Formats: sequence, C-alpha cells, structure tokens
Amino acid sequence: MKKYLSFLLLLLLFNCSSLHRHTSSITMRLDPLIDSILSRDPLSVEIIADGFAWSEGPLWIEKSHMLLFSDVPHNTIYQWTEAKGKEIYLTPSGYTDTIKRGGETGSNGLTLDNEGKLILTQCGNRQIARMNASLDTPAVKFTSLAGNYQGKKFNSPNDVIVNSKGEIFFTDPPYGLEKNMADPLKEIPFQGVYKIKKTGELILLTDSITRPNGILLLPGEKTLLVSNSDPDKPNWYAFDIVGDSLANGRIFYSLANYPKIPNEKGLPDGMKADHKGNVFATGPGGIWIFNKTGKLLGRINVAEATSNCALSPDEKTLYVTNDMNVLRIKLRP
Repeated sequence: MKKYLSFLLLLLLFNCSSLHRHTSSITMRLDPLIDSILSRDPLSVEIIADGFAWSEGPLWIEKSHMLLFSDVPHNTIYQWTEAKGKEIYLTPSGYTDTIKRGGETGSNGLTLDNEGKLILTQCGNRQIARMNASLDTPAVKFTSLAGNYQGKKFNSPNDVIVNSKGEIFFTDPPYGLEKNMADPLKEIPFQGVYKIKKTGELILLTDSITRPNGILLLPGEKTLLVSNSDPDKPNWYAFDIVGDSLANGRIFYSLANYPKIPNEKGLPDGMKADHKGNVFATGPGGIWIFNKTGKLLGRINVAEATSNCALSPDEKTLYVTNDMNVLRIKLRP
C-alpha cells in the first residue's frame, strides 16, 4: 500500500510539473472600447514554454495547431504544441557560417509567404531568407531573398511581414551585430525599412527611423506601422503606402512624455492587428493596445520584457514572446 501511495504521489508531482504555470498580470482599462477586445474577467496568462535566452518572432500555424518562435541568441527556432510542449524545430536558424561569432545570431521575425513557405529574418546571415522545405519537414535549406542594399550588407534584419501581393516588408536595426552600432562590420550607415517586390527588386522605404524594429500593415494594407526601439525616441510611427513609397510619416503613439514606471522592462517592439485594426504592440511593461488611429485603449502588464506577439485566427488568444518565456493570454472566452 505504501509503495502504491508513493507511486501515486510521484505521478501527481509529474502531472503538476507538466501543467502550464500561470503568471501575474495587471489589465489597465483606459477606454470603454477595450471591453470589446478584452474580457471583463481577470485574464488568464500562462507560461507555456520557458528556458530561452531571448524569445522572438511568434508565428501561429493554424493547420498544425503549432506556434513557432525564435530563440535569437541560441540560433534556434522552437515549436510549441498543446500535446508536446516545446520542441526544437530548426537549428541553426539564422547563422549558418562555420566561423564562430557572438551577438544575436539566430532568426528573429518569422512569417509565411503567400505559398505557405517560411520567411525568416536571419540576424547572423544578415538577410531575408525563405526555408526551402515544407513546414512539416523543416530543414536548414535557405534561399536568400535579399542580403544587401546597393552592394552593402544589411545590419541584421529583425521583423518581417508579407502583404496580399506577396511583397515583403522588413526592418533592419543593428541588434544582431556583435558591437551594435559600433561594429566594424556594419556597412550601411543608417537603419532602414525595406520592401522586396514580387520581381525581387529591393526598395528602401525610409532611413529616418533610428531603431526600426516591429513592422505591421493595418487591415486594407494602406497604412504601415513601424516601432522604434530607441529609448531616446520611443515611438510607434505610421505611414501611408503610396505605390512603392511611404508618405505622410507621423507618430502613431509616443512614449516620450509617458510617465515611466520603476522596473518596467522593454521598448516598442513587435506588433499584430486584429481584423478591426486594433493593434497589440509589445512595449514597456507588456502589451499596449491601440485602436487603428493610435488611441491607447488599454494595457496588459507582465513582469518581463515583451518582444512580439501573435493572434489566434479567432482573435481570442494572444501568444507573447516574453524574454525567457512564451505566454498564452486568453483575451476573452
């Protein structure tokens, strides 16, 4: 009997250890419109995976019920499923050379092209690449879609999106370089936002943002948002898309005069939008929620620095890369 009870206790401990851990959060409701986005009940915030150096680039794959995300310093893409938890999906993911180097070498932003192929920003290889394998059988086989501007290597492509035409938009801050802005291998003097046309032509959209990071197209694809992870200019910018150019550049929302909260971690980073154009933006202290005109509706505050997020197709669940953790937040029933 004693052995049987000991077995049951071990089984219970094993099952408890495999359960998702809930973490604390505070919801700030700053506008009544937030009630159509977030449940009035306390939000369920779970740590569904942990143990990463810096998690980034979450991408929900609906057909496989799978979340992909990067661990940038560890040069690895992980997958998470409800059944199996976290597993290595692809490594190396962003740096494939044999010469050892430091810095943030791995993939960062992830998305799918219109044919369902995985598109990666590769910090170490300093390029936008496509994985030449199916999502179900990942392999370290890449085609470079863009690796330089006017013959000069990119800094370290960071975040990426694809529009309905199959055009690719991406940001190129210096964060993947070992010495950041002071790195002797930095070839481009600015930090750009670019577009790759279907023909393969590369277009510089803007070089005026000091640290372009997260990038997002609002529904209708007429407005481009870019976050600036510069502590001296902590802004989200908006631009009108006019053909192959950007126009009417403006501040979508600025944190310059926002009261700083002690121990609040993070800067403007990755973003996602729902079908109404409400924006879930990672930033200081957690997730900032704006309407499509840049009005702050509310916040979901969490402890660690957030880097990016992904919405489920029904827009009821938000997956958040949260430094060493990955979170699942149930927004509403």
